Amino acid sequence: MEILYACCVGFLTACGVFLVLRERTFPVVLGLTLLSYAVNLFLFASGRLTEAAAPILGAGDRYTDPLPQALVLTAIVIGFAMTAFVVILAMRARADLGVDHVDGRLPDDTPGAQPTRQKDAKK
Repeated sequence: MEILYACCVGFLTACGVFLVLRERTFPVVLGLTLLSYAVNLFLFASGRLTEAAAPILGAGDRYTDPLPQALVLTAIVIGFAMTAFVVILAMRARADLGVDHVDGRLPDDTPGAQPTRQKDAKK
């Protein structure tokens, strides 16, 4: 079970890094979300991967650490808030600049590339 869990964390991390390195904002937001899921799974695994173990001492013969579970729940809430903020920020940048590239510019080799507002402002 640990091998499968580690492979899932590695796969999410690899996909997250791949998407963060894209040019457009939506894949970057999706990559950040995948990276946060990978970190959450990693933190959750630090409390031991056991089945049917209570997070309360004295409730059974086996127990698991409840601190990583509390950290992951907090990280999920913060992750949703940050994702919502980044999506709104990307939508605002798209509305202001007219493009959804991370740096606000279209690549020069794109056929039919229109000059952006940043380029027009420099002239």
